[in-house]
Amino acid sequence: MEGRLRILLLSILCISCLWSATALAAEDDTDQAAGQQVIQPQIDRREVGIDEIDSEDFEISVFGGLLSTEDFGANAVIGARVAYHVTEGIFFEATYGRSTTTETSYERLSGGAPLLTDEERILSYYNVSLGYNLLPGETFVSRNWAFRSALYVIGGAGSTTFAGDDRFTINVGVGYRFLATDWLAIHLDMRDHIFDIDLLGDNKTTHNLETSAGLSIFF
Repeated sequence: MEGRLRILLLSILCISCLWSATALAAEDDTDQAAGQQVIQPQIDRREVGIDEIDSEDFEISVFGGLLSTEDFGANAVIGARVAYHVTEGIFFEATYGRSTTTETSYERLSGGAPLLTDEERILSYYNVSLGYNLLPGETFVSRNWAFRSALYVIGGAGSTTFAGDDRFTINVGVGYRFLATDWLAIHLDMRDHIFDIDLLGDNKTTHNLETSAGLSIFF
């Protein structure tokens, strides 16, 4: 009788151990299945190189373009600029430009003596301006290339030497800056130089539009 009881107890113990092992194995399979996604997405990561302004705050540039001097036609202009970027949005800029004007329509039609000497026809100006980056952003050249760029407004005051006199000048304008690298930028600018002149008898305020393109470096 005792032998049968021992056999029964051993059988129950074996069955219990087998059932526990089966339950643990099933639980492990369930956990692994829950931790895996049914569909593994294949995502191609696209690398985009973005050039940023160099860590230095100074910018020096040279430019060239056309200066339409009122009554004296549109003539070539060249110059240089130095800028200091106070913040990401605000910068100060000092500019010097030079142009040689041509004869006025009055001089060509009248056939009389020229109004200005060759030296007086040279127009030069300097000014100090405050600029604000109105729309900083990125320009995408292709799917893989993006560059920093900014549309900015600018305005300031200075002096224009023309027709034998120095004339107080206000300048306002808009520009576009495109950073080709972290230290080299391309500029497109349109500015209006406003000053008074009384060369033809009447004192009047003139608007002299300048359109230019230039290159700048940060240092």
